[in-house]
Amino acid sequence: MPTIRIVAAVIRDAGGRWLLVRKRGTSVFMQPGGKLEPGETAADALVRELAEELGLRVRTDQLGHVGRFTAPAANEAGFTVDADVFTAPLGGPVEPLAEIEEARWVELTEPGDLPLAPLLRDHLLPWARAGADRHRIGS
Repeated sequence: MPTIRIVAAVIRDAGGRWLLVRKRGTSVFMQPGGKLEPGETAADALVRELAEELGLRVRTDQLGHVGRFTAPAANEAGFTVDADVFTAPLGGPVEPLAEIEEARWVELTEPGDLPLAPLLRDHLLPWARAGADRHRIGS
């Protein structure tokens, strides 16, 4: 299965809710982030993506590496994502930009019937339920 190399951010508000985004023309919610450009480090790609997609200003030294995971791609059938996931500070007001149609704050321990990307559903949701504030997941 072809692989897409991506980065994703876990951004939480003061109440512990997670910032999720939905790209234009899709129905699945996921963490903010995106594809790496040639020559970019994962941290540099995430800083760029957060600025482009949400207007957030974050520095690489503010990121915390959570882990590296593989999962079926949410919006590209037949592909797998290879994702570096980082925690990131909120870094200002959130504004959906570029291909982001919707940004939503979600309590992930009870997401209801919200359609979630496989990376989020299969790797990060179990981490959140296990006490993400107290534990790190391995790479």
